[in-house]
Amino acid sequence: MEFVFQRHLCRIRSLSGLIKINKYRVQAFGGSRGMVFIGLKLPRVYMRSSTLFYSLFLCSVGFAQQPAPIRKPKQQQTKPLAGTSQKFNVSGYIQTQYQWGEKAAELRVGTPNENREAPFERFGIRRGRIKLSYEYDIVSAIFQPDITEKGVKIKDAFLNIKDPWLGISALRIGVFNRPFGHEIAYSSALRESPERSIIFRTLFPEERDVGAQLTLQPPKISAWNFLKLEAGLFWGNGIQYETDSHKDFIGHLSVDKAIDRGAKLGFGLSYYHGGVYQGTENIYAMRDRGFSLNNHISNKGAFAKREYVGLDGQFSIITGLGMTKVRAEYLFGTQPGIQSNSKSPNESELSSKDTYMRSFSGGYVILVQDFGKSSFSGLLKYDWYDPNTEVFENEIGLSKTGKGDITRSAFGFGLVWRATKSLRLQTYYEVNNNETTSKLISHMYDIQDDVFTLRLQYKF
Repeated sequence: MEFVFQRHLCRIRSLSGLIKINKYRVQAFGGSRGMVFIGLKLPRVYMRSSTLFYSLFLCSVGFAQQPAPIRKPKQQQTKPLAGTSQKFNVSGYIQTQYQWGEKAAELRVGTPNENREAPFERFGIRRGRIKLSYEYDIVSAIFQPDITEKGVKIKDAFLNIKDPWLGISALRIGVFNRPFGHEIAYSSALRESPERSIIFRTLFPEERDVGAQLTLQPPKISAWNFLKLEAGLFWGNGIQYETDSHKDFIGHLSVDKAIDRGAKLGFGLSYYHGGVYQGTENIYAMRDRGFSLNNHISNKGAFAKREYVGLDGQFSIITGLGMTKVRAEYLFGTQPGIQSNSKSPNESELSSKDTYMRSFSGGYVILVQDFGKSSFSGLLKYDWYDPNTEVFENEIGLSKTGKGDITRSAFGFGLVWRATKSLRLQTYYEVNNNETTSKLISHMYDIQDDVFTLRLQYKF
């Protein structure tokens, strides 16, 4: 009698003649509940019962001695709580650009002109952004540095907490775009003109500030989803150390709605109410076409009124010519500054200069036209900023007025080629103009400061 053992298999063959199964084999397979015999076909069997009993017993013992498979213990895995989700994303873009400027131009890459008597050119990285975002359930965290040859700067670093009950609100805390108008929040990776308008670069340097913002918007399934309200409190001096206990309020109410097939309309109303620290007791305010001094001792350490109102609108439509987009904004209000300029605070130190109060106005209009279904678009843009609406031309230079009261404007035209979904090439020429006055030698004529920009952008 020969027994052949395999894992989960036992075979019995008749060799001595005690078991004769007409050249058929008896196969036994083991399971979790014992032996199972299959394939038995015994038309002529001559065997002793005891021999069969011991044969089956030995097969059972042989099967039972086969080593059981080793099962590794399951490793415990950490899973999100029920009903939650988590997501990590990395994105960004790189903008390399060549710029040519007239002798007095202000280029966005490289150093100022080394020869003020001739045009100059520069090449560099305008923006190098890496955006890291992590979302877990109702909370998301955003961190975005800007990396160029000039160094590393923080552009975004904030937490966003969504409303878990009604889904109509969100709280944002940290460093992020000020909720004023449309152009500030419109990404530089999408914007057709190389830079934002003069008025935004003056009133909102670096676009961002540190603060806390509440957003209210009905859910997507609601018929009122086209309404959105953003409002918050901010430090008021950009991405810098907080230098005082005063907070500025910024709010933006917007409407964004499809009005017809292929057409979309949006508009918004913005309001800014804040203050600028007065470093001295000397406060100059406009009266009878000139600045009048108020030097009361209580002025020092108080806050000058900083108040803006903004209107913005956007319209787009798809026709046989391609997509046509028109965007415009208009701002007016009161801006504290110094004698030489009206730029908003963007420093980590309190001002120690006299304060000049001005009423301002400004804005922009941009037209973008796609060329049919091609990957090319053309654009025209006009923007302006009047820092002091109470004086004009030859009045500037009298009664403490100066170059900080000069109106500036720019007309630009360009072409955008979307080579792929990630690669984009921009060309843009900007004609810059300034108000002239015979009372200021530096502004008796229009300053030669036109700029040409050629930019290659890769987005990932």
